[in-house]
Amino acid sequence: MTSKQMDLEAGEKFLTDNNIKYLLAQFVDIHGAAKTKMVPSGCLKSIVETGAGFAGFATWGLGMEPHGPDFMARGDLNTLTLLPWQPGYARIVCVGHVNNERHEYDSRAVLMKQVERLKARGWTLNTGLEPEFFLLARDENGKIVPADSSDRLDKPCYDYKGLSRQRHFLEELSDSLIGAGLDVYQTDHEDGNGEFEINYTYSDALDSADAFVLVRMAVSEIANDHGMIGSFMAKPFADKAGAGMHIHCSISDDNNANLFQDDNDPEGMGLSKMAKQFTAGLLAHANGLCALAAPTFNSYKRLTVGTSLSGATWAPAYISWGDNNRSSMVRVPYGRIEYRLPDGGCNPYLVSAGLIAAGLDGIDRDLDPGVPHNINHYGQTPEQLKEMGVGILPQNLDLAVKELEADTLFREQLGPVIDEFIKIKNMEWIEYMKQVSDWEVERYVEYF
Repeated sequence: MTSKQMDLEAGEKFLTDNNIKYLLAQFVDIHGAAKTKMVPSGCLKSIVETGAGFAGFATWGLGMEPHGPDFMARGDLNTLTLLPWQPGYARIVCVGHVNNERHEYDSRAVLMKQVERLKARGWTLNTGLEPEFFLLARDENGKIVPADSSDRLDKPCYDYKGLSRQRHFLEELSDSLIGAGLDVYQTDHEDGNGEFEINYTYSDALDSADAFVLVRMAVSEIANDHGMIGSFMAKPFADKAGAGMHIHCSISDDNNANLFQDDNDPEGMGLSKMAKQFTAGLLAHANGLCALAAPTFNSYKRLTVGTSLSGATWAPAYISWGDNNRSSMVRVPYGRIEYRLPDGGCNPYLVSAGLIAAGLDGIDRDLDPGVPHNINHYGQTPEQLKEMGVGILPQNLDLAVKELEADTLFREQLGPVIDEFIKIKNMEWIEYMKQVSDWEVERYVEYF
């Protein structure tokens, strides 16, 4: 989604020229799920200056009580965007305010604060997000299955038939996102049955997070119109690859020069000292950041050490970095880094804010990432990994949340939203632990 500067007059003209009847004043809850109010387009000024009022206690993670003031979502005019799959509608992304101050529990406000830390140094974090998602349906028994029943290959990545048979959905998705301002440049069938990825040009971190929320909105609604379920669940099938949301990162200066690239890098990865310090920060805070990047108990079904039927999980269970190494947490394509840990169920604002906090800590403390590991971690034994100094990420949500709680950096930099996140995820873990799965019943009902 291309950044633009728009004032109120230009915004009102944009709505009139495009025959927009309604605005969706949109923010996200702590999980990153889009929340909206439908507002007549003639109310744009009110949304921008006063905001749409919400009862904050009714939304996950805003740190509010029933007796508290209203959560006022004030629109950012620069995010005014058409929703081509909903003719007559546009979206404006909002920032939460309480008592006329930016609300410190609002995810977008949290990222804005970290972006401002960079701006004070004359820097911008550019991120390229790679959303992966599943197209699913329910069979006659109500079981979730790939929407295309012929999509059954053991190794379906890039398969022509798998792509072609969902072309009507994929064409509408791509055309809609282009119409909404995203520079979509490719779509492919991914490594799981019913799994796809759509790619669009990178932007600054705040714009990229806004765009990712828009992608999730588009996928879910267009899929629904086609009689399917568009899902960003990390691991819907136990024996198939999961879905990630890799984040490519670089920092530019006020002249738009890539400060992460150094063609004289002695290790041949095209990385500057700053880029390596930033990477070291991600490695140093890997365990705590894991909870933000992989925020559901299902996320850890994707991060489990081991391989899938297709031959690899593609998920980085290992705290490592390497030159184009897709089995490590941080891959280096050249002149930038790719953080491979997040999945599509993350809150993009909180993950991006966490990346900045951890990366800046690496820069400010002049941390060293150590030697890059350019080997296939999936093929190494635990003993071999330990000898190389390669750690393993938390293997369930409970462990990850405990690591987040222990890592004081995120609470210091991201504020009280971290304690709110920890509280909610602890509740989610308890609910998960109460459940009894079919696997447990089949294994133990006559076991003893």
